[in-house]
Parts: sequence; C-alpha cells; structure tokens
Amino acid sequence: MKLSCIVVILAGCLEAQTGTRGIVPEEVMRARPRQNAGVQAAPPKYVPLPAPEGVPRLATRQLGVTVWRLRAATESDQGARILVQEESGTTTWIPERVSSTTHLLPGDRLRLTFESPEPGYLYAIDRERYATGERGTPYLIFPTTRTRNGDNQVAPGKLIDVPAQDDRPNFFTMHKSRADQVEEEITVLLAPKLLEGVQIGPSALPLTTEQVTNWEKQWKGRFEIFELAGGGGKTWSAVEQSAAAGGTRLLTQDDPAPQTVYRVESRPNEPVLITVRLRYR
Repeated sequence: MKLSCIVVILAGCLEAQTGTRGIVPEEVMRARPRQNAGVQAAPPKYVPLPAPEGVPRLATRQLGVTVWRLRAATESDQGARILVQEESGTTTWIPERVSSTTHLLPGDRLRLTFESPEPGYLYAIDRERYATGERGTPYLIFPTTRTRNGDNQVAPGKLIDVPAQDDRPNFFTMHKSRADQVEEEITVLLAPKLLEGVQIGPSALPLTTEQVTNWEKQWKGRFEIFELAGGGGKTWSAVEQSAAAGGTRLLTQDDPAPQTVYRVESRPNEPVLITVRLRYR
C-alpha cells in the first residue's frame, strides 16, 4: 500500500516551560495513568519548529504523532522488534523514530503511531501530493474491518498503530506513482463520535474529494509543531509495542513521549484536523 495524506483529529493543550524553549505536552502525558507514587521522571522537552512570520503562538488542543522508519535488526540491537512476513520467510526489523522534517526515500518502510489525551475515534486518509499542488484520490486506510476488527477508538495512554502490528503488510512503503510526486500527505482524523456515512470494509475505502474538502473546511485550523528534543533515532520500546498491540496496557506518564506534538486551534467538542507531511528527499 502506498502512503499519502492522513488527517488527524485529536485534542490537548501545551504549556511553555519557564526558563526554557522546550514545552511539555501537558494533556497527552498528564492524561496517562501514573505508574507509581514514587520519584517521577523528568518531563520530556519539546522544541517548537519555526512558525510563519506574524502568526501568534496558539494555546489550544493537542495531538501526539510518532513516525517510525524500519531498518534491518542486528545482533546488538536491544529495542523491541517487529516481524515482517516476506516471500522468503519472516524477517526482523527495528522501528526508529524520525522527526516530522525528515526527508524520506522511495523504498523506506514506515509505521505511524497516534496518541490522544481524550477519547475519540481515529480516521486516516491517504493521498499523494505532486509538485503542481495537485493531490491524488483520497483513500480511507484506517479503520478497516481487517485491522482491530474495525475498532478505531482512542483513549488516554492508548496508542494506535497504523498499520497494526498484525496487519499484512504491517508497514507502509514509500513509493512514487509519478515522477513529480513530492509528498505523502497523511490526513489523520480523530472525531468525538463516529463519522456518519462512512461504511468501512476489509480494504481501503475510496472517498470523494468533495467529502474530504468539506471536512477540511469544517475542522482544519492553524497548528504548531513541536519536536521531542533528542528523540530522533530512538528505537521502539517494549512498552510502546505493548500499548499499541490492542491489549489493556496503557502508557504511563513515565513512559516514552510522542516524537511530534501538534498543537491545534479548534472549537470545543469538534474534531481537530491536521496534515502530517511525509516528504521525499
């Protein structure tokens, strides 16, 4: 399956740290349960990416996103591993974090993880973007009935993997369908209730451009992007693997934070829509 545009609808709030340029993803992390009442780990620091000139900083809602790039596992690797079914058999890969500004190559294998500090329903729409600004046909790639049996609910501390760990394939491959393709746009949408008129099936569902454009007009607001300082290149942890596997394990406030935090301007009790761009080098 090719990657494209995923719109994400999620929520939260960020707060500046006194005396530093980093921020703490307050709602994403605080919404998680505490592991114990003992000594708490130091809060993660985030560095804001440059905002457009003249655009004020926002104090709104929040979404956590982590992009993982797979590499072949070595004997010295200590992180969690993911098994991939190949024609020649099963191979072992290590997911590594990449920032939202990383330029990717055709053939790169990616996985995406989303986290919301409030309950809702996640939708992922896949589109291609070309040098002219034109975008390809939108496809709803999550949820499908073959992934989590169609369950697309999110909750604090719960991770959503796209694709799921037991999907076949359980990764996306970066692939240009046209020579002038410059991005895979991932539109991920988290709504407070199930979207009306969306009937999922076992495969990606083609959507009309008009339908997706209408969602964008209703729910897309200004947003800022914050990157976890020192997070790039970190490998997948066992707790992240477990929290996204569909079981009962939830991340606590002491567990790894999301790689990228989107702070989004939105109205209360409405979906939040952002665009995650995966750019080709």
